[in-house]
Amino acid sequence: MILIHAKTHYYRRMTSYIKYFDPDREYFFVEGCFINELSNGPHDPNVSIARVKVTPGVTTAWHRLTGTTERYVILEGEGDVEIGDDAPKRVKSGDVVLIPPQIRQRISNPGDKDLIFLAICSPRFQEKHYIDS
Repeated sequence: MILIHAKTHYYRRMTSYIKYFDPDREYFFVEGCFINELSNGPHDPNVSIARVKVTPGVTTAWHRLTGTTERYVILEGEGDVEIGDDAPKRVKSGDVVLIPPQIRQRISNPGDKDLIFLAICSPRFQEKHYIDS
């Protein structure tokens, strides 16, 4: 480990890391979707990246994350995202959704094919910060 002094802060120098995609690592999560953790561990505590799949006709459970900002990057399909008390908004491939900490959220897949997106959390997702709303 190399520590670099910058002003009055010490930073741990990151080392390179490749985690190869393994489709067999996908699991069903309690909110009603399938998750494949692409990057979530102590090697990069500032961010996590998960591939999320919501099957046709499914709406995930209302939930919120304490102390964690979440972003959805829509890759495939279309969805209706609900954040806080806002009306549902349609999202599609290429759209980015920003969800602040503590704000309830859910997403629906009204289509006939899987809705696939990346969930990028900072700091990294930890299940202890997940709260049903």
